[in-house]
Amino acid sequence: MKRPIRIAPLAAIAGLASALLWAQVRPTETEEPRLPSGTLQREAILKAEYERTLEDAARLVDLAQELKAELEKNTRHVLSVSSLRKTEEIEKLAKRIRSRLRKF
Repeated sequence: MKRPIRIAPLAAIAGLASALLWAQVRPTETEEPRLPSGTLQREAILKAEYERTLEDAARLVDLAQELKAELEKNTRHVLSVSSLRKTEEIEKLAKRIRSRLRKF
């Protein structure tokens, strides 16, 4: 009489081995880094970026108003060097704000 082969223990061992291999291949999920205060590092970075964006936007508005006042004050159709510098700074601020907003 032949003895029946028990497949269940072999299947369980094979399943356990494949699960262990899969666990090694799959990246481990870790918690996001936290600051010593307990807040999430990502949240602190986002808050700092938001504050910088607000400051840059306020500076952008000030520069635009100064440029407008300079342009209205001139009666000739010639731009001063300071007006050109202000337009360049306005452009840099706008690009900085746009790139910061596109990150997240």
